[in-house]
Amino acid sequence: MQQNQPARQGSQCVIGSDVRFGENVTLGHHCILEDGVVLGDNVYLDSNTIVRRGVTLGADSFVGANCILGEYQMDFCRDRSAPVHPLTIGAHALIRSNTVLYSGSSIGEGFQTGHHVTIREKTWIGDHVSVGTLSDIQGNCRIGNYVRMHSNVHIGQLSRVDDFVWIFPYVVLTNDPTPPSENFVGVHLHSFSIVATGALVMPGLEIGQDALVAAGAIVTKPVPPYAVVVGNPGRVTSDVRKVKNKITGEPVYPWRHHFKTYMPWEDSDFQRWYDGLDLAGKQHFGLESLLPEDSEKETKR
Repeated sequence: MQQNQPARQGSQCVIGSDVRFGENVTLGHHCILEDGVVLGDNVYLDSNTIVRRGVTLGADSFVGANCILGEYQMDFCRDRSAPVHPLTIGAHALIRSNTVLYSGSSIGEGFQTGHHVTIREKTWIGDHVSVGTLSDIQGNCRIGNYVRMHSNVHIGQLSRVDDFVWIFPYVVLTNDPTPPSENFVGVHLHSFSIVATGALVMPGLEIGQDALVAAGAIVTKPVPPYAVVVGNPGRVTSDVRKVKNKITGEPVYPWRHHFKTYMPWEDSDFQRWYDGLDLAGKQHFGLESLLPEDSEKETKR
């Protein structure tokens, strides 16, 4: 890491003190980098982007126009002199235009957003997470590795989303059992679960490993592992291991054995990838206690 000027710089940029640039950094027009910012090698910031104090952005990252990295928390808005809350973003990020990432969070490698994404403070996000356009993570959340969120997803405060979870458009994870109140309790989505388009999950509920919440379902009770939940109120109707492809008649769940795009087993298959992990690797992905897949018994209603 060099402490120098960027390799290329647009017009009217403002660069604070003690800003550290890696090699081959590019700034568009009207970028603002506040004191103490760290940019890794090959970072590209498009025009009108603001990077506030205490932000570290990893190498080979691209940030679109009009983004704010390290947005102020409420303490600064109140007294204008609050301490720095670091924001760390790993290498190979792709942050599209008009995204706002608040200070005081940690984001892993391979992070990707659509446009107009907001992620509030005190959020921990693992590696290779994608957050779709107009989605909103309301802070104090924990998001695991290889989580895929589509557009217009709302994640309430205190939510926990484990590794390899799919969240489709217009899903809402709520957190207030008796609104309006201050007694928030977050939703917990376990590994490999799927929440389909337009579903609503009520506060404090757990969605079990490999469970499938169908489109438009309103979930009012905990969902067991491998369960299929449909309707309003949501009810368990089947086991995902019984779901077949309507054209081929072949099983489609657990999805990890039938889908590999974006996943770490993309060049192999899940089982070989999983078998190659040591205990530390399985613990990293929360897979040391992966539930068995071979039960044909329907999930208990």
